[in-house]
Amino acid sequence: MARSWTRRAFLRAMGAGTAALSLSAVWPFGLKAQEPVRIGAVYPLSGGLARTGAAIKATLEFTARIVNEPHPQLAPIPLAEGAGLTGLGGRPIELVFADSAGDPATGRAEAERLIEEEGVVALCGAYQSSVTKTASIPAEARGIPFVNFESSSPTLTERGFKWFFRTGPHDGVFTRLFFDMFDDLNARGQTIKRLAVLSEDSEWGASAVEVEKQLAAERGYEIVAVEMYTTPPASLDAELLRLRDANPDALLGHQYLPGAILVVQTLKEMGWFPPGLVVHDAGYVLPDFLKTVGADGNYIISRATWALALQERKPLVKAVNDLHKERVGTNLDGVTARGFTGLITLADAINRAGSTEPEAIRQALVETNIPGEALIMPWKGVEFDEKGQNKHASGVMVQILEQQYKLVWPFDLAETEIVWPAPGWGER
Repeated sequence: MARSWTRRAFLRAMGAGTAALSLSAVWPFGLKAQEPVRIGAVYPLSGGLARTGAAIKATLEFTARIVNEPHPQLAPIPLAEGAGLTGLGGRPIELVFADSAGDPATGRAEAERLIEEEGVVALCGAYQSSVTKTASIPAEARGIPFVNFESSSPTLTERGFKWFFRTGPHDGVFTRLFFDMFDDLNARGQTIKRLAVLSEDSEWGASAVEVEKQLAAERGYEIVAVEMYTTPPASLDAELLRLRDANPDALLGHQYLPGAILVVQTLKEMGWFPPGLVVHDAGYVLPDFLKTVGADGNYIISRATWALALQERKPLVKAVNDLHKERVGTNLDGVTARGFTGLITLADAINRAGSTEPEAIRQALVETNIPGEALIMPWKGVEFDEKGQNKHASGVMVQILEQQYKLVWPFDLAETEIVWPAPGWGER
């Protein structure tokens, strides 16, 4: 059966429009064209985080294919078995990407454009908490659902917004993992009490620092030094020298990719590595991090929402990751696994709404209840609280060992023993 093409659809497929997916992916198997359901996606596709944005974009395009084409081997993932949104007669989803360039003002302007000019029925994005904060404002003002997959600033779900939802954990959840792990390590005979913090001064970084200060006070740990810097940093020499002189038992880090690389390079130049470098994943878990720093990245411990080792216990993780590697060329990571899960959640809500009306989609998001066995994440499910936060989102801790991310905590899930304290540069 021949496809029926509209002029606008043809131009999009040839790259003249802003749609991210070719129509061969949107309308598989020669099915007659149907008007796609357009979802806006705001990400840093240029600037310092362009490679991160490109990785997210590739995974979201992959995810859209899972929705638009039958993938029965991926059941029970919502929408995997059918073709398109069955609740809307099989209509495909179409991602319309916008470039935030990593800038909050640009992200907000692009979100407005997607709503006003591109006619999207929902928005997702924007990786950085600072951009998500601004890009979600026009969605709230215009009554358009905005679903965030990756940003972790706790303040994002504390604004009283009606149209904002977050599928992943926030820094309060993640930071509790740090202190739970420290408690377990202390119970095993380690001495971890003095903590130092190195953070960029963004929305995300500032929020994470405040959570760490609060939890340290509650749990009996001492924050002996905090260094904040403006990103991207030209140098971190002075900051890391002051942190070294504070003699911490662990250094907590909050860096996107450029900062993460610079931290490792600077520590090596100094000849100092703390007993534990414990970080919020961000730049430390992206493929380009280890491609750049190589074995120098070993022994870093990161919080994670996802680890490839989960495939040993959950066949669904392996099935999705294998297909992702075949089609995209890379394994999933903590960022892209969250993107996959978040877009599936949004598409499932639109499907259950049976409508592209924003209020119907919002209500379907409110009623979301995806069980853990239908996810590739180590979560009990996706179910939003009254603030729009997924109340089941959680995480694990991984350590880079032999240039691989190994699940090391909780200890009962660990694939290998944690290395603490980390060996110095001369002992590696």
